[in-house]
Amino acid sequence: MDNGASSYRRFLDGDKDALIDIISDYRESLVLFLSNYITDFGLAEGTAEETFVKLYVDKPRFAGRCSFKTWLFTIGKNAALDKLKQLAKHPSIPLDNFYDAADKENIERDYIRNEEKIQLLRALEKLKDDYRQVLYLVYFENFSNTETAKIMGRSERQVRNLLYRSKESLRNILEKEGFRYEGI
Repeated sequence: MDNGASSYRRFLDGDKDALIDIISDYRESLVLFLSNYITDFGLAEGTAEETFVKLYVDKPRFAGRCSFKTWLFTIGKNAALDKLKQLAKHPSIPLDNFYDAADKENIERDYIRNEEKIQLLRALEKLKDDYRQVLYLVYFENFSNTETAKIMGRSERQVRNLLYRSKESLRNILEKEGFRYEGI
């Protein structure tokens, strides 16, 4: 995987299959990232789809000032924020929102293969949103502090501080549950 940049260039040059490659490479991780903003997992999936539709229809310019993944996640984050604004203006509770929570668990179990990581993910859900997002971006998606700062709209120093505080908070949660994880 070349981080998507060459696939996107191929797509812009007319190769429609290149977009399929991008979707298959980034869909799951983008949905999980967006679920940090939009707690309804079905809406997070829809927002990820809207992000890919934006690539297909609008064909935004990728300048290469950051990695393709950082750029894509930033587009997704902006779409999620737009969705949240829209929901705040026009709140509704459609019957479709009563989806089975097992869908999220199945994707997470596929994505996180062993029991320790599943327990870690559950502890992450207990963290404040900013803490959970910074840990997810840095440790699950392997973004650098610079890329994470760009996605979150923060400075690198704020990201370093968030990382420190979020790891401390996570460590405390895990210790209360009797779990010790060497990587924290």
